[in-house]
Amino acid sequence: MTMEWLGDNLWLAWLGLAFVLIAIEAATVDFVFVMLFGGALVGALAAALGAPVVLQIVLAVAVALLLIAVVRPIVKRQFSDPAASADIGSAALAGRTARVLKTVTETDGRVRLAGETWSARVPDGAASCLPGDEVHVVSIDGATAIVTKSP
Repeated sequence: MTMEWLGDNLWLAWLGLAFVLIAIEAATVDFVFVMLFGGALVGALAAALGAPVVLQIVLAVAVALLLIAVVRPIVKRQFSDPAASADIGSAALAGRTARVLKTVTETDGRVRLAGETWSARVPDGAASCLPGDEVHVVSIDGATAIVTKSP
């Protein structure tokens, strides 16, 4: 009875495999399992359209291999290129301007940066920045913006 049901609903098995593969990808983030996920989705589609099991497997493997050979290198390059990912997260804030909310010294201060309030400090030996001053973000150190007075 179970084998009959599985034979009639093989697309669900492919879909289950696809979900397992995408869960593994979420844990590894190596862009291999997401390519296998694509192959499993093609296998599910082929099964839903009534293709024979052998054709389902051939299509799933072919698509997965094609994705691994063609798409994965492009995606890996995009995500591992420092220039492409420099504008992601706090690294994107370096070079921007901010407005001082609370006097910024070498140890403490607050600025409005990208619409949020950030803790801030000036580099060692730099002049303090007063409330209302426009400052230049030199870098981000953890959750602290390192700022200098804007010229």
